[in-house]
Amino acid sequence: MRRVHAHRARRTAEATMVSPASPAGSTTAGGRPDRSAARARAVARHHDRQAGHPAGGAQQRGVRVARRHRMAVLGSAPRCPEGSSGRRAGVEGLSWGNAIVVKVVTVSSWRELDDAVGEAGRSEGCGPSHSSLVFRGLARSTYSHMSGLARLRGKYAAVESHLVRNFRKYAHRQAPGPTVWDWLALGQHHGLPTRLLDWTFSPLVALHFATATWPEDDGVLLSVDCAAAHRLLPEPLRAPLAAEGALVFTTELLARVAPALDRFDRLTEDDRPFLAFFEPPSLDERVVNQSSVLSALSDVTYQLEDWLADHPDMGWQWVIPAPVKAEIRQRLDQANITERVLLPGLDGLADWLRRYYSPGSIEDGRGVQDNGASMAGLENRHGQNGRMGG
Repeated sequence: MRRVHAHRARRTAEATMVSPASPAGSTTAGGRPDRSAARARAVARHHDRQAGHPAGGAQQRGVRVARRHRMAVLGSAPRCPEGSSGRRAGVEGLSWGNAIVVKVVTVSSWRELDDAVGEAGRSEGCGPSHSSLVFRGLARSTYSHMSGLARLRGKYAAVESHLVRNFRKYAHRQAPGPTVWDWLALGQHHGLPTRLLDWTFSPLVALHFATATWPEDDGVLLSVDCAAAHRLLPEPLRAPLAAEGALVFTTELLARVAPALDRFDRLTEDDRPFLAFFEPPSLDERVVNQSSVLSALSDVTYQLEDWLADHPDMGWQWVIPAPVKAEIRQRLDQANITERVLLPGLDGLADWLRRYYSPGSIEDGRGVQDNGASMAGLENRHGQNGRMGG
């Protein structure tokens, strides 16, 4: 695997920056009275149970565990296997993959999360109705944002061209469009291992995938500023995007500069892979209803965690403790953000009914956990429960 982390050596473990607990009677950043103490205590008790702490530990940690505006700056950490806690001792937040240096906030309520997402989207040059953020939701905080291609392990980079070539050959009756990016989007949509990752313009859609399953585990909402990411693109890609005045690429626009994947990869400058976002063709109602966006990195061996570690100011991560998941899930159901809408058809309808009428929580992570939690809608087939595609 070729070296792609020119600045990784400069990153060492950073001290964790945690805001102290606010005194009783304090107000939120928006000036409202802070009434989240009860939920914060529930969050603290939840984390103490996960960490094996006695019940009294919740009082010691108190609101500090779920206090708003908590930022964790994480340095290099060993890769955490899925199913592990994903936390380093003494560090508030999560560490994915080799390293993550990203703003991390553990929320204690739906209102706090809604305010935080709105604040993150109010960047310079973007009005409130034109946020440049895209979102991903994970039902378990221990999941990684690894592409489906990388999950093949081994020398997976060498098989990418074979996968795409044979998919085009055998799926010719379902031709989505003339470009390789159309075919990649179609393959990703149907579970083909690709370098792509699924995103959405809608934080509510991403929150569906973060909360529809695994109710007893912490979830994650991740956001990236795609406009900022595109300012780092090589000039041959940046120029046509600016000429169109577009936030993200279409498959046709991307193919004008990079008609093949090897051409796309060769645009990399100074051995620093770039991240490009594009909208897939409207393959079906699912793509449209989910406000789908796809991302591609210019090196298949370089994962989103690596890119975020190299660009820490472009990402936000909100950890959703299990007690808060239930509140957010209720709000989403009331807003009709459900499998019935996001996964149109009888399969989505059945998934929605199964989850909606499942009594209580599922202790062993099965049952409703197996359905409606992948943007590709194929989690049963591909074992990607609780992930958005990839």
